[in-house]
Amino acid sequence: MNQDRLRFDLADLADEVTPVDLRDRALRTSRRLAVRRAVATSAAVLLALAAATGTALAIRPDGSAPAPALPSVTSTPPPVQPTPTPSVEPSRSPSKGPSVGPGQPSSALAGTRYYLEQTSARSRIHAVRGTQDRVVHEVVHSGGGCEANTVSVSPDGKRVVWVQDSTDNNMSGVLLIATVGDDGARTLAEGISCLGSRPLRWQSDDLLMVQRKNGQSVLYDAQAQRQIIGDPGQETDRCWSADGTWLAAVADGKPYVTNGTRTRQYTYTPPKQEADKWGGWEARSVSMDGRYVAVGWIGTDPSRRDGSFAVVDTTTSKVVDLPGTGEVRSVLFSADGTVLLRRGTGITVLDSAFEPLGTVAEPAPARNRALLAYVP
Repeated sequence: MNQDRLRFDLADLADEVTPVDLRDRALRTSRRLAVRRAVATSAAVLLALAAATGTALAIRPDGSAPAPALPSVTSTPPPVQPTPTPSVEPSRSPSKGPSVGPGQPSSALAGTRYYLEQTSARSRIHAVRGTQDRVVHEVVHSGGGCEANTVSVSPDGKRVVWVQDSTDNNMSGVLLIATVGDDGARTLAEGISCLGSRPLRWQSDDLLMVQRKNGQSVLYDAQAQRQIIGDPGQETDRCWSADGTWLAAVADGKPYVTNGTRTRQYTYTPPKQEADKWGGWEARSVSMDGRYVAVGWIGTDPSRRDGSFAVVDTTTSKVVDLPGTGEVRSVLFSADGTVLLRRGTGITVLDSAFEPLGTVAEPAPARNRALLAYVP
């Protein structure tokens, strides 16, 4: 009886129990573990990124996506010693052109031009570089005409020479030399003629050819301030290239060029209509290779002439066809091989083959001044 009662109770209890699928439980357990591992891995990655970038991330305790970053706390880092910048050795290569800053037009002439301004009382040397025009030296006239007829600048623009008038009716005087820009002058010689189209002629930066009032030509070393021993020769109408290498002169009525080892004679017949107005012509500038000479008129009176009007090829005796239009006022062969072709309103800069490189406008006051030298 009791055993039957026990069996009935166990059967009723079994009917109330829900069957469990063990396979389904195992799958759910496996999925929960995978999610937890993924969340933990993501949190570790985010913490590593936050440490690398300095960003604060708040991870929620339940493993969900990170919450917005909390306000960062600014901390003062330790001072950092700056890494010294290695010094850069300046370039030893020469500059190929003028340095031009923003908004500044480039110039075809980057060097300095030296002009001569003449008044009745004084002679002024102007140094023009770019748009800057400065009076760098002034020679006061003593009352005669010697100073105005002889003031000259060395090819490098460092020295100025002139003959100070004496008492022999403006024919000769004392040869003086000074450093451009400095006060005072030193005496090189006395009894030096101040007549002629170009009484004082430079052979390079240091040597100066003058003529005594007795007609003898004398060569002076301007740096050593002494006369060079030896007769320079009986040539007339001398003119040297800017470096003093090539000489253009006349001997026995025949013009020639020479550098001491090579000599080349040439001929030139100026336009007859113009030639009748003048006392002849002479070389006023010589190219650095001695091939070309710029020629200018000699006045019928013994006064200075600085201009030139044509260029002659000494290898062919032909006149060079210069570019541009208008009257040629002067042609200057410079030490860097460029050619300054000056006309009424400005300068055309040419290369050694007479091809234009650019132009430089001259202000109105400069147009009446003689262009004595150009220093690149």
